[in-house]
Amino acid sequence: MKNPQDLIKDAKDALPNVTPTPPGLKKESSVHDLKSRLEWGEPALTILDVRPREVFNDSKIMGAMDFPLDELVDLAQKNLEPNRDIYVYGANDAETSQAAQMLREAGFKSVAEIKGGLAQWRAIGGSTEGNIDAREEPGEHAYNVVSQVKHHADTQKIDFK
Repeated sequence: MKNPQDLIKDAKDALPNVTPTPPGLKKESSVHDLKSRLEWGEPALTILDVRPREVFNDSKIMGAMDFPLDELVDLAQKNLEPNRDIYVYGANDAETSQAAQMLREAGFKSVAEIKGGLAQWRAIGGSTEGNIDAREEPGEHAYNVVSQVKHHADTQKIDFK
């Protein structure tokens, strides 16, 4: 008869070796995809806002970089690696798609379009920053992590189409 340590080792060896991984980049990503990836704590991504600079300054997804559409490719080529995971959003889905296509044509391999942009990001309680955001009071549960995770889970069930 085997001793308890050998039985435990045998049981562990029988289990599949599964390592949790963050959600991957999709060509068309929902705000939930981006939020899940950020909550995973994976820093290997860049968020680009291609709206005009004055609009960007008013409000943006927290951590987004200002790459206006008319300067997008030049700024990206000077500042980003071609293999970097890039999430891009504009004033609307058409502008977002245009920006993503411009980046892909410039040689960027991992570009995701954030469908719904800033409006959908706000709808799921995503963090924002900017001149307007600085004047707004945080929501009732803004600093309660448990409430924020629950809110994210609840809003994933909503179809924003």
